Amino acid sequence: MFRMWGKIWKNNRLIRDTTVQISDYSLSRTSMVFQALDEICYEFDLSKPIWLDVNISEFQRVAKTKFVQDNFIEQIPFDSLEIQVIEE
Repeated sequence: MFRMWGKIWKNNRLIRDTTVQISDYSLSRTSMVFQALDEICYEFDLSKPIWLDVNISEFQRVAKTKFVQDNFIEQIPFDSLEIQVIEE
C-alpha cells in the first residue's frame, strides 16, 4: 500500500494533517504521488501546487518536499504544505 502524509504548517506549528492511501499498484509511483497530492489538496481545499526543480530533486532524494507560497498561484493562509511518502 502506498501512503502519503500531507501537513500544513504555520509559524512552525502543525495546523492540519492527513494521510492518503493508494492501493492500486497498476499505477506508476509518479502517478501514485500525483494522485495522493490531488487528494490531499482536495481535502485541504487547496489549488494544486507547482512542482519547481527544488521540489523535484528533494522529493527524489528523500521522498519528502515542502511547498511554499512560490508554488501556489493564489494566496495561501499558511507557511507551507509538506508531503512525505511514509509507506511504499
